Amino acid sequence: MNHLPPKNKTLFWSCRYCFRIPDDYPLASAAPLLCAGITVYSPMIRHKMNQPGKSLGVIGLGGLGHMAVKFGKAFGLNVTVLSTSISKKQEALTLLGADKFVVSSDQEQMKAEAKSLDFIIDTAAGDHPFDPYMSLLKTGGVLVLVGFPSEVKFHPASLNIGMKTISGSITGGTKSTQEMIDFCSAHKIYPNIEVIPIHYANEALERLIKRDVRYRFVIDIENSLK
Repeated sequence: MNHLPPKNKTLFWSCRYCFRIPDDYPLASAAPLLCAGITVYSPMIRHKMNQPGKSLGVIGLGGLGHMAVKFGKAFGLNVTVLSTSISKKQEALTLLGADKFVVSSDQEQMKAEAKSLDFIIDTAAGDHPFDPYMSLLKTGGVLVLVGFPSEVKFHPASLNIGMKTISGSITGGTKSTQEMIDFCSAHKIYPNIEVIPIHYANEALERLIKRDVRYRFVIDIENSLK
């Protein structure tokens, strides 16, 4: 690319914003990486949530959350899934390989995990309290918010006591996205997807509303047009 003649300069610069999908990585699996994957990968790298042996809490087990679990395990972290739904326990521990599952609405379970986590990545979209989760962080712990609740409220003591940090993130740049794609290829990390034809889109949207998807729909445009 660096040796393109001047007349191709436009092509050279436009390719700076393209991504190379490794030949051995399925294209259908690559699609969610460019959304859910980079949304959690970028802040995890930025906040050093890739230190083997440390502990990570993942709030919510949807499209973003399941990728955070996969990255956490690939980084060598001890991963705890925090969810209000006990029905997700089996898939968290067996399917995704999380080390622990905590029902966040159970005060006794939450109390037992106090000051046990180095990091938390919050992928939950709905409104939820923050103080209970902040209490799970160790001194100097970090909570990164990538979901979109309508408001964020917590007591100042949740931050001040223990010198904790809360941060936000939404996506990642070209360089980090390519790094993530290559990391997924090297470590055989694949999003859990359901491939559908374009004519199934309306039904898929209805299922999304019911939260009936594990964990991303991917539309097969090529075969849909045949």
